[in-house]
Amino acid sequence: MSTPLLICQDLCKSYKKGTPVLDHLNLEIPSGKIIGLLGPNGCGKSTLLKLISGLLVPTEGQIFLCGQPRSEETNQLISYLPERTYFSSRMKVSDLIRFFTDFYPDFDPNLAANMLADLGIRTGDSLKTLSKGTKEKVQLVLVMSRRAKLYLLDEPIGGVDPAAREYILRTIISSYNPDASVIITTHLITDIEPALDDFCFMGYGGKILLSGEADSTRETYGKSLDEIFKEVFRYAR
Repeated sequence: MSTPLLICQDLCKSYKKGTPVLDHLNLEIPSGKIIGLLGPNGCGKSTLLKLISGLLVPTEGQIFLCGQPRSEETNQLISYLPERTYFSSRMKVSDLIRFFTDFYPDFDPNLAANMLADLGIRTGDSLKTLSKGTKEKVQLVLVMSRRAKLYLLDEPIGGVDPAAREYILRTIISSYNPDASVIITTHLITDIEPALDDFCFMGYGGKILLSGEADSTRETYGKSLDEIFKEVFRYAR
């Protein structure tokens, strides 16, 4: 049996005394899957991704990547898309490509250029001239152009127009390393559902309410993941 790509073991995170954001969360992610981390805003999805990527330190518990405890070395295996854009508006798209090329040995500038061209985004464009949605597309393209082991995508379709969502989902499906896995957080379950292999429903307090293989769960319940989530979450309150 192969070692899971990611293991979260009894993971807790509290920012202040009181109710924890994550409360003894346990999660295993295999290789070669697109997993939806699905739940309402404020349930701890973004906090979990920040813990996995090393931006936050857990209050309790451990994180393992490819069988190794999370460390600066394992951070190199992760390509992380935060919920908000973080690039300077003074930069051009071409500056970002050079930056990623210099900073990440696994970055593929040709793949990035091709995906940007498909979206009609010119590398000579300045970020300050781009809409919020277009900036988010640029950031997603850069993240997906790395040859990482684990892609962490925090609300990748939340700020883009519906017409672009299908392309973005196709980009995620077609451009990631098949030996890697992708975790996508969102509350837009209907939009992301067709792309998912597996899912985890997360409730408030960072509790995993239900998880499994997407197709078999839909078959068992005779409903969409969105319908199942609404039912599960209603009884979990």
